[in-house]
Amino acid sequence: MARTRGKDSLGPAKQDRGRRRRVVHVFTEGKVTEPDYIRIIRDQGVYADPSLAVEVRIANASAPGSQRKPIKLVEAAVRLMREEARDAKRSGLKKEFWPQVWCLFDRDEHESIDAALKQARDGDVRVAFSHPCFEVWRLLHHKTVTGTFGGVCGQVTNRLPFAKDAANIKNVLPEQIARGSFAEAKKRAVKMNAAHGDRVPLVKRDPYTDVFAFVEDGLGIASY
Repeated sequence: MARTRGKDSLGPAKQDRGRRRRVVHVFTEGKVTEPDYIRIIRDQGVYADPSLAVEVRIANASAPGSQRKPIKLVEAAVRLMREEARDAKRSGLKKEFWPQVWCLFDRDEHESIDAALKQARDGDVRVAFSHPCFEVWRLLHHKTVTGTFGGVCGQVTNRLPFAKDAANIKNVLPEQIARGSFAEAKKRAVKMNAAHGDRVPLVKRDPYTDVFAFVEDGLGIASY
C-alpha cells in the first residue's frame, strides 16, 4: 500500500466516482484496529453521495506509541488542519470539499482527555470518542449494551463474538464486524449514549461511543 510522508492512503472509496473529491485525514490511537475497521467498511459501505470520491489517509500510520496518546494526536491533527485549511483557501476550493481531519481515540486511562477535546474543537478537528474503548462500537453491531464496564476495555472485548480473536481485528471476518448492520449499531449507540444524560461529562460516560458520526460525516458512508 502506497505511503506518502508516513501516511497510509486508502485511496478513493471503491473507485473514482467522478471529479468531485474530498480528502479525509485520520489520526488513530490504535495501529491496527481502527485502520482495519476503516478498510473493511469502505469495502462494504453504501455511500450517501456516490458522486463524491472520498480519499482516506491514515495520517499517523507510522507513528510510535508515544505519539498516539489523545493529546498528541490532537496536537498533530490541529497543525495539519491549519495547513490544509490554508491550502484550501489559496486554491479557492469550495468549503464543502475542504479536507477533513479526524482523531479516533478512547478514554482508557488517558490523561488530558478534556484538554484534547477542547483543542480539537478550537482547531476544527473532529473527534470520534469511545469509552472505555473502540470495542464498544464493535460490540454494538451484535447486541444492546447496558450497565457499565468500569473503564475496563477487557470487559468489552470479552463480550464480543469470537472474543479470543477480538484483540486482533484481522482475525475476525468482515461480516462478523458488520453483522447487525450499521443502522442497528447506530441506533443502539444513540440509546446507550442518551442514558447518561447531558449533565454527565463526556469523559465519565461509560459506556459511550460516537464512531457512527465519523462513519457518516467523515467517510460519507450511509450504511453497510
